[in-house]
Amino acid sequence: MTAATAATTASTETAETAATTAPVDRGGPPAVLSSPRRRALAKLLPFAVFAAVLVPLALTRWPGTAWPDALTVDLSAPLGGAGDWIIDNRDSHPLFLYFFGHISNAVVLAVRGVYLLLLAAGWAGVTVAAGLIAWRVAGVRLALTAVVSFAVCGVLGMWVPTMQTLALMVVAVTASVVLGALLGLAAGLSDRLYRALRPLLDTMQVLPAFAYLLPVVLVFGIGVPAAVLATVVYAAPPMARLTALGLREADRGVMEAVSSLGATAGQRLLTARLPLARERLLLGLNQTIMMALSMAVIASVIGAGGLGDRVYQALASVDVGAALAAGLPIVLLAVVLDRTTAAAAAGSGSGSGSGAGDRGGRGRGRLRGRGGWAVAAVVTAAVTVAGRLADRLDWPETWTANIAEPVNRAVDWMTAHLYSGVPVIGGTADWAGRFTTWVLDPLRGGLQALPWWAVLLLVAALALLIGTWRTALTAVLAMTAIGVLGVWKPSLDTLSQVLAAVAVTLVIGFAAGIAAARSSRVEALLRPVLDVFQTLPQFVYLIPVVALFGVGRAPAVAAAVVYALPAVVRITTQGLRQVDPAAMESARSLGATGTQQLRQVQLPLARPALRLALNQGVVLVLAVVIIGGLVGGGALGYDVVFGLAQGDLATGLVAGAAIVCLGLMLDRVTQPTERRTERRTGRTRKAA
Repeated sequence: MTAATAATTASTETAETAATTAPVDRGGPPAVLSSPRRRALAKLLPFAVFAAVLVPLALTRWPGTAWPDALTVDLSAPLGGAGDWIIDNRDSHPLFLYFFGHISNAVVLAVRGVYLLLLAAGWAGVTVAAGLIAWRVAGVRLALTAVVSFAVCGVLGMWVPTMQTLALMVVAVTASVVLGALLGLAAGLSDRLYRALRPLLDTMQVLPAFAYLLPVVLVFGIGVPAAVLATVVYAAPPMARLTALGLREADRGVMEAVSSLGATAGQRLLTARLPLARERLLLGLNQTIMMALSMAVIASVIGAGGLGDRVYQALASVDVGAALAAGLPIVLLAVVLDRTTAAAAAGSGSGSGSGAGDRGGRGRGRLRGRGGWAVAAVVTAAVTVAGRLADRLDWPETWTANIAEPVNRAVDWMTAHLYSGVPVIGGTADWAGRFTTWVLDPLRGGLQALPWWAVLLLVAALALLIGTWRTALTAVLAMTAIGVLGVWKPSLDTLSQVLAAVAVTLVIGFAAGIAAARSSRVEALLRPVLDVFQTLPQFVYLIPVVALFGVGRAPAVAAAVVYALPAVVRITTQGLRQVDPAAMESARSLGATGTQQLRQVQLPLARPALRLALNQGVVLVLAVVIIGGLVGGGALGYDVVFGLAQGDLATGLVAGAAIVCLGLMLDRVTQPTERRTERRTGRTRKAA
């Protein structure tokens, strides 16, 4: 291990020295500079020969630029028949009575039990419990944040809906964590299962919620079970991915030491792999909670109730103030849960800060382990009993405030003064029109004007350049499936919106991430803004976006940018901050400026994180494609929403499947295959 570290450091310092002490010798090492080009040519040359033979044959058989009708398959009849069969047999078939029925009953009982427990604890008991849990995990500062957040939920008049949403989230997150942990455990311990589960996780994460709401409703009906299961499908993949990643990244030296002591496979898992993966597991819990909360409003469409239902009803009447009053508690819940789980992942007390947080840390030192949790439980029970004896379980109505009216006045002012008529720079409606005319229309027109075979070749070439033949084949098959499903043209329309949104997201996200990585003050200023952007339900900020930009594809792109931006900024910031300190110190000692350190050291070494940011930006933008369909985005998003509204299983599922195929293709094009690199790295470590 020491030899490998020394070799890595030496090679890094050599590269740093060459990069910072002198400019590149233009007549220097052409072999080194051209090796990536040679590898690219070696990949593309057989591909070009293959394309030169195949394209003329395809043009002879299927002339024209549009996708050939002979290569499409009409699924409306079988999918329509499947939907009719489910409706006809839902109340009588043994599969529904003895399998899905038991699942539905278990979900209902679990949610009702948690909800009744929260109501029995009363507002004081729940608030004190939240504060004590946050105090035990992260210190006094987060405890005060938790108490204030729950109090604000009551002040906004949303205590009961908040408890309904919290009960549903507890059950959904628990099921998501269990399912995700089991899938991640299987994928982390077996390369074969990892490869088999990856497309399943991709589908679960990329498939728009509206697309699988329809089959879930067909099976379980409108209500809480459908909402919980839809949330589980959406929120389980992050837990599975991070669990698998944590297990697969376990330190080889530790695992070899445990194996040399004669530990069995089960002992190695329990005593080494899982403890080493603790941080990844808690990060998976954090991301699962955040994604489950982001489903709160969407799940309200199928009867979830709670805060999501209040948001949805308010937006149906275009009442932005009421929607914000119901949306803010979702944000506050997400912030508290995010901070608590992040502090648990970083280690007890690491995020408490100074001052009050330090005093909280010393307090925890006096009440460590089970003793501290016992005291917290006793205090919570005492407060709950006191509230019941005083008959003060419900939040007092006199302690509520109405924020809907001032918010609506602010929205009206923005619409009146910013939508149009702004001197020099023009209004937001002008910006939306120019973006549509100069970016979206040419991009859509260019993609739809390309021959179908040219699109497939372009996708294959891009995937092949950054991956393997298997990667290129997967990407091409995904695009081919879109054509076979008969949604080629609307899929290219959706692809143009996704590409535009991803481009804007990356420009803003990389700039903000670099600024946050270089300045702790900037990061502290951005963090609450990113929290709001990431946790505020899409439906809530959709109305201000429409008020500012109008209806069309531009507001759909704006909504996607707002939703995907936090992940890109955070991943970029984390990647730049985790660059090897030795490399940075070497660059500084050689007199490199801040810009040179960024361009020649940080960005190259953080390339995997930047690629991950690109990949996650694509996935999150695709997740908002459906929401964009509600505000004039059209294309596949509109088809999915139309299918859910009309109960048309064929239209909704076909469009949803096309979005999944787009996501799979973009994932393969933006996330390079590094299996060979990992093998080489493994061999190098063994040799060292």
